[in-house]
This record gives sequence, structure tokens and C-alpha cells, in this order.
Amino acid sequence: MNTANTFIKHLPCESCGSKDNNSLYSDGHTYCFGCETRVSSEKIGIQSSTPSIPTLPTDRNTFLHSYKGSYNALDDRKISLKTAKAFGVLSSPNKHVYPYYNNNEVVATKTRVIDIKEFYSGGDFEGTGLFGQHLYRNTGGKYLTITEGECDAMAVYEIFGGKWSVVSLKRGCASAVKDIRESIEFVEAYENVVLAFDNDDAGQKAARKVARILKPNKTKIMSFPTGFKDANDMLKQGKFEEFTKAWWESNTYTPSGILELSSKKNDWLQREDKESVPYPWQGLNDKLYGMRKGELVTLTGGTGLGKSSVTRELEHWLIKNTRDNVGIVALEENWLRTADGIISIEANDRLYLTEKRNNYSNEQLETLFDNVIEDGRVFIHAHLGATNIDEIFSKLRYIIVGCECEWVVVDHLHMLVNVMTEGDERRGIDNLMNRLRSLVEETGVGMILVSHLRRAAGEKGHEQGIEVSLSHLKGSQGISQLSDCVIALERNQQAEDPEEANTTRVRVLKSRYTGDTGLACSLKYNSNTGRLYEADLDLSPQQTSLSPF
Repeated sequence: MNTANTFIKHLPCESCGSKDNNSLYSDGHTYCFGCETRVSSEKIGIQSSTPSIPTLPTDRNTFLHSYKGSYNALDDRKISLKTAKAFGVLSSPNKHVYPYYNNNEVVATKTRVIDIKEFYSGGDFEGTGLFGQHLYRNTGGKYLTITEGECDAMAVYEIFGGKWSVVSLKRGCASAVKDIRESIEFVEAYENVVLAFDNDDAGQKAARKVARILKPNKTKIMSFPTGFKDANDMLKQGKFEEFTKAWWESNTYTPSGILELSSKKNDWLQREDKESVPYPWQGLNDKLYGMRKGELVTLTGGTGLGKSSVTRELEHWLIKNTRDNVGIVALEENWLRTADGIISIEANDRLYLTEKRNNYSNEQLETLFDNVIEDGRVFIHAHLGATNIDEIFSKLRYIIVGCECEWVVVDHLHMLVNVMTEGDERRGIDNLMNRLRSLVEETGVGMILVSHLRRAAGEKGHEQGIEVSLSHLKGSQGISQLSDCVIALERNQQAEDPEEANTTRVRVLKSRYTGDTGLACSLKYNSNTGRLYEADLDLSPQQTSLSPF
């Protein structure tokens, strides 16, 4: 920077949200020392290409012109030729070019103009991993270090001589969570993850956000010694020993701690309202005030009493009445059956029956599909049957974290128990409920869990419509103890009266949020539409083609 181009004042940064990391200079340009966004004097008010990366044409001849230079030591960064070559970084007198890979092929680059610290990008970043990820197989290892920038990743690699895996975010700290989500399976494969983000407010805030989406007790946040901003800063000053010591002393991230309650008065007064999503049926809303994220709702009932029908209604309802991503783990049916059930509700018709489906043209079916299954919002565990419990939980967690699902339906608990245990069902259910509860607490997901009832004592069983209690839950008290809400279905499917045989009573057995329990409503099954309607609705044939909601 020349002497005529001098610092004027600090400004807020629209890119990363910092209050004062952005700086205005006398030539009119701004530069944020938090997220490294530079806006030229001709483009004041327009964000630069960092951290938002524009997509250029993917044609090879158009793109490759940006990936040029030669392998050299990055002297201004104290990075050796060996390290630069390992990461595929090309350089010229005033530029560094950082490659991003997809299936071991360079498909995008970020170019750093050295003297003004300005970035520009080229290629297609869709599907690329973290910077440096191409160096490692997706099999994990003991330690993974994640830095905020490319030079920092190479600096850590240099300091450790390549002993431990190290990668960098690709879009800076403002998009840290997004970057990690896109490579979640790679990151989670490591036993320990050290977040060596910049030693400033923006970097440390981003580190805490990333730590929250990773498995508990595996993520450590590094604190740099006073006076050092990042890993490359320490490398340039030859502080190998000091960096190594700080790295080993990184603190394991813990999301909660002990607090003095009076200090939280303002937080208590100014807290955000806990948002509820209403149930499709008013009787349940009167009892429960809707369903909420961060809660575990158990839906139970006897065999053949309508759990699947209620579950389908809830899945469709969440998809249509929220903008959240919805995940479905159905272990006893394939994805086609799940899709059939959801789209049948959209159509108010039993499309899972060939005789019904054949009444629709392909165009009509496509419209129904598109009306409810939006791109990128519904994720289904596609494997029929349960195999390995750890694998299932891994995929369940990926649906929640990697696919960003705010709601997930798990059908059903006892299928998981069958995989996990070989004898002690009660202990197996306790273990599973603890794992599911921990997952809800960790991620804040709203979970609907389907569970079975044990065989009732006495002459009458659940198929004859006996009143359900918490003691009827199959196998363990862990289900009732660890659920926020327990909803039971009752129906006398043996009744001679067809209306009674097709009417399901919905009973709330537990509500941690409201404390209100008891009979909530009755649902009637319409065999023409395959839908469940609240009992006080008009079920005349003229209305069966219309949504009751």
C-alpha cells in the first residue's frame, strides 16, 4: 500500500457481520481483516468474491487459464516448495493459485493477489471438498486440523511435516458451517478434530458454530498465543514449538457449563419464543400446543391400529407446513412405499394401489410429486431393513447434520432393538433411547419416534380398543422417561360397527411441555381417500376429494 493510500476509519462488514474489522482507505476501497473481503473503490457497496465464490463456465478451455503458474516455494508465506507442490498450489511473482478438487481433478481455483490481499475465483466449486482434502482418503485417522484459510493449512502441514491431516475452509469463516456440512463424512471419520481458526472474534465464533454440529467430545478449539493471528503468522516468525504446544493444549469444546443464574436475567427476559408447528388435528393442539424442535415425540399403538397412517399424515404435514428439511428413516419399507404414502395424502387418494394410480396420467402424477417433494427438502434412508446399529445411527445423524433436516421420523424403535441386542430387550431399549435423546439434545432436531406396545394382560387386547397407559409401552420405562411427549392410538378393529372399527382414539400419555394428558381427539379413516379426518369433520362423499386441512 502506498503512502497516498492511507487508513481512514473502521466500518462494519456486511460479509461476515463484524462491527469493526472492515477498514476504509483513502483511495475509496474497503478491506475486512476478519473475512478478508475487499471491495474496490469502483464497487463500493458490492461484496468481493470472498467469501461468496462465483461460478464461471465449466468448460475446460475457459477455466484452465486461471490455473497457471509454476511450483515454487511461497517465500512471502515461508512455505516450502515441497508443501506447495503437495497441495497443488501454483504461483507467479504476484499471485498464488489454490486448486480445489472433485474426484482428484482440479475443477476450481482461488487466486490470491499478494500485494493487495485480494481474491478472485474460477471454475465450479459444486462438489469440491475442503482445501487439501484431496491429499487424504476418506478413511479418517487420529487427528484432523481445520484452518480458516489455505495458507494456514499449508503452514500447519509445514510445521508438522505432514504428520497429521490438515485442511482449510473454502469460503472463509462466514461460511464455515456450510463448508463443514458439505464434507461432513470426511470430517467425522477422524477421532479428533482441531479447529485452528483465526484468533479474532469472527474466527472463534465460527469455530464454536462448527463444533456444535460435530460429534460431542471430539472437537477441540485451538487458542493462539497472544500476539499471533493465525497458523501462518506463527510459521513466518518461526514459532514451531509455540504452535505445537498450543495445538496440543487445544480445549475440547463443551456446549454447556455451570452458570450463576442471576446473571442470565436479561437472557431469560429477552429469549426467543419457542416456535411450535401445529399438529394436523385440533384436539392434539389443544393438549400439546403443537410440536417443537428439540423434542422427542413417541407415537405408539398396537399392531395394525394406524401408526403408519398417522405417521404419513405427520410427514406430509411437516413438508407442506414448514420450510424445513424433513428426514425419514423407515426400516420396514423401501423408499417407494414411503413416497407413495406421502404423495397419496397430497392427492387425497390411495396412489399406492395400482388400480388407483392407473386413473392418473404421468403429467398428473408428476404434478402431485412436485407439489409435495421439493428439491433438496426431503431425505429418506433408502436401505430396507436394519443391518448394523452404528451404521444406522451414523446415517441418521448424517440426515440431521449433513442434510440439515430440522425434523426426522424414525419408524420404528423395535426394529433398531432387534439389530442391537441378542437377548436383553429392556437394556437394548434403554441404550437406544439414551442415544436418540442425546442426538435430539445435541442437534436440536424435532424427532418423531414410532414404538410398539407390549401385549396387554387380560381378556381384551389392543386390537379390541382397550385404553393405553404408559405401562403398556413395550420393553422399558426408558421410552416414557426420555420422551418429551407420548401419544397413543386406540381402536377396536374387531367392532361390528364399521364406523367404530374405523375410528381411532388419540390419547396423550405424557406431555412435558404442557403437562396436559388424556383423550385428545378421534380420527376416522376414509377408505376411499386413505386419509385420517378428525371426528367432528363432515365425511360426506362430496367432500372426500378435498383436503380436510
